Amino acid sequence: MTQRVTVSLDDDSAAALETLVAETGNGQSEVVRRALTFYAANFEAADGGPSDNLEQYYRMLSSGEHVLLDIDFLHAFLEYCYDGGDPDPAFVEAADRVSDYHAREYAARFDAVGDLLEWLSFCGFLDVREEGDGVYHLVFPSEAVRWFMTRFIERSTVDLPTEIELEGGVSKVIVTERAGD
Repeated sequence: MTQRVTVSLDDDSAAALETLVAETGNGQSEVVRRALTFYAANFEAADGGPSDNLEQYYRMLSSGEHVLLDIDFLHAFLEYCYDGGDPDPAFVEAADRVSDYHAREYAARFDAVGDLLEWLSFCGFLDVREEGDGVYHLVFPSEAVRWFMTRFIERSTVDLPTEIELEGGVSKVIVTERAGD
């Protein structure tokens, strides 16, 4: 069943409709139907403010301190550095310097390892599941990422007010957080 609707368009809306009709080759009614269907499907994104995650990604990227990296590039990079068993010592030294820098930053930013693990999960390096009582299960996409991120976690948490114990598997790690001395 078709329903007729009459709408008033301002100049911007009229220009948008005219452009979409020309670009799609569809009639005005079809363009309006598709636009309404699209708007309904994407209402939250179109009507509300950006999500908390989108805001956080924006802050990370706009500072110039972080970049978006395709996961395949990360895997290729780590597999190259990890080739032949042990990672290249120059790479390990550079990664350790980055980890040590982050330890100072994280000491001021995080009170608990769980908060840091959630942050690293948000960044896409791992999936984290909290078991309770300071125990976290981490899942990594590959053994190389597990090695890299486990080393990063060990070194970047040294200045937090808690201590951690890591128990590793092939692509999973159990992190246990305990009160520091």
